Amino acid sequence: MGFLDQMKQTMQARKEAKRIQAEIDKISYTHQNGGITVTVKGDFSIGQIKFTDEALTELRAGKTERFETLLKTVINVAVSNVRTQTQQVMQRMIKEGGFPGLPGAH
Repeated sequence: MGFLDQMKQTMQARKEAKRIQAEIDKISYTHQNGGITVTVKGDFSIGQIKFTDEALTELRAGKTERFETLLKTVINVAVSNVRTQTQQVMQRMIKEGGFPGLPGAH
């Protein structure tokens, strides 16, 4: 493979990476439980955290361990769902003609 072919492949891979990233940026998952709502975005950043009075009442009553456990669970469920969605998007896009040289790419 010549230098120009390598450059063409590199440019195609960059284009595909941007296309995949654009799809991943659209991903978002919101989970709610026990008065806690968490939204996680496709880049695994937290988009939003909300607490109802119910959740804060538990915290004010000194039940910090229960609150922390619930918060961790809500975040983990949202992250797990985003991870699954992200993997599905990447697999689909690579299968549809993603990166040259990768298994499943055309």
